[in-house]
Amino acid sequence: MAEEIARNAHLASTVLKTLTDEQRSIALYKIKEGLLNSKEEILKANKIDLTNAIKQNLSESLIKRLDLSKNDKFESMCNGILDVSNLEDPLNKITLATKIDDDLTLYRLTCPVGVLLIIFESRPEVIANITALSIKSGNSAILKGGKESIETFKIMSKLINNILNNETEIPKNSIQLINSRNEVNDLLNQDKFIDLVIPRGSNDLVKFIKNNTKIPVLGHADGICSIYIDEFSNIDKVKRIIIDSKTNYPAGCNAVETLLINEKLLTTTNDNFEIILKSLIDVGVTCHLDSSLFKNNIPKSLQGNEKLVEAVDDDFNKEFLSLDIAIKSIKSVQDAILHINSHSSKHTDCIITEDKSTAEIFLKGIDSSGVYWNCSTRFADGFRYGFGTEVGISTNKIHSRGPVGLEGLVCYYYQLRGDGQIVGDYLGGGGTRVFKHEKLDINNIKL
Repeated sequence: MAEEIARNAHLASTVLKTLTDEQRSIALYKIKEGLLNSKEEILKANKIDLTNAIKQNLSESLIKRLDLSKNDKFESMCNGILDVSNLEDPLNKITLATKIDDDLTLYRLTCPVGVLLIIFESRPEVIANITALSIKSGNSAILKGGKESIETFKIMSKLINNILNNETEIPKNSIQLINSRNEVNDLLNQDKFIDLVIPRGSNDLVKFIKNNTKIPVLGHADGICSIYIDEFSNIDKVKRIIIDSKTNYPAGCNAVETLLINEKLLTTTNDNFEIILKSLIDVGVTCHLDSSLFKNNIPKSLQGNEKLVEAVDDDFNKEFLSLDIAIKSIKSVQDAILHINSHSSKHTDCIITEDKSTAEIFLKGIDSSGVYWNCSTRFADGFRYGFGTEVGISTNKIHSRGPVGLEGLVCYYYQLRGDGQIVGDYLGGGGTRVFKHEKLDINNIKL
């Protein structure tokens, strides 16, 4: 069964990539309209999933990710589909052109990755996000949702499949939505037909997938994001940025989990540390202070506050996904870089400073897919980057990093267009003819 699903997806991908951008974009518009027209039915199913999740005592962060009704998430999901449809066609772009010889020209063009397998937990909007990005980029996709979002998954998958099969020119099996857990392991073995696996969910899910497939995996296991507050920071910016990074959506993988504070802000003549702690406490954040801070640097006005606790070592390797933050004192920007590169998950890290030279050291020294200066870590998102939406955040060091939108779902291939040439005519192949290897201006080429 899994092999048949994967083979069908592969065959569909070979047709899907030949469709025009207009054909693919119209399909997305129809999906967006179909979802909006069925909003009430979808949210009703989503409410059943939420009720079941609460009864099962699932984590608060998972329940927040599951809920489609809060913070205009449903409308944002639909608008994301439209945003993707309006993006420039990512396929068949010439990225290199070389005149090898007269009437023998080499081109490098963008093309789809092929077949995507997306396995996700709790986030039902992933169905719409991945469908939009896959179709626009010419990739076929197999989607497997978690049991906690099964009712939402069923209604959305039925709706999307009906629209694609009856109202568009998208080939059958371009988007396959499955809900059988038994098929997952078998699908992970289909490296002959599936080109990329994208996990969206918990640490355990991502690690399981990475350990059980030969197929390349795009994703991240943790979102351990850090902010370094430099001695030359502006306290008003510090408060705004750390509060937004921690509380805007604590369950997000781009929420800050570690706060590093330059030790020069801890002197008795400087009340910035007190201001920082108080601003976090006032919005309900529990501060896990390293041993030195907890024993020696708690301001008098805050001593005994229940929101200030002593950190354990694991707190600095932890994704809290809640209103908790680990705080440590640091001597310099170099020490901040060393700490982050040793403890972070290579997701998104930030420096707050008014000193440009210090900021540049940090920006160049951090080994993460997103490195920020004076702004919230919550900006690490495909929608906010202008990608329309995203398939996830990648901390990989090959192909694609950070929020992965359309560009991360295409690769390239080479076309060589000739007129009867053979290698035997050229030097190195037995002949005397010399290659020209003349670079051509790709802006003036139309194939």
